[in-house]
Amino acid sequence: MAFQPCPVVTQPVAVSRCCQSPYRDWKTGLLDCSADKTICACGICFPCLACKVSMEYGECCCVPFLPGALVAIRTGLREQLRIKGCVCCDWVAVCCCCPCALCQMARELKSPC
Repeated sequence: MAFQPCPVVTQPVAVSRCCQSPYRDWKTGLLDCSADKTICACGICFPCLACKVSMEYGECCCVPFLPGALVAIRTGLREQLRIKGCVCCDWVAVCCCCPCALCQMARELKSPC
């Protein structure tokens, strides 16, 4: 009698940081530095804030220095927190205004729900 594997009957699901189901807007705007002056001050030192955001997201501190990694982190964060947007918008925010995009991500991670 040969071993017969059981078929998979359920699909894996992504774990979300929040229980909200509808998509929402970012809590603060891309250029809303006055929302958290401490994070804004950290944004001046780009490498420090990039490491902080990466580690709070659950990645290694060195990840932000890989090409395209900040876009991937922003997209992943946006999807986990169910924030409206698209990959193209994430790319534009990170490539055209990286310190502001990092500050916005840090603010969301500070109070995700």
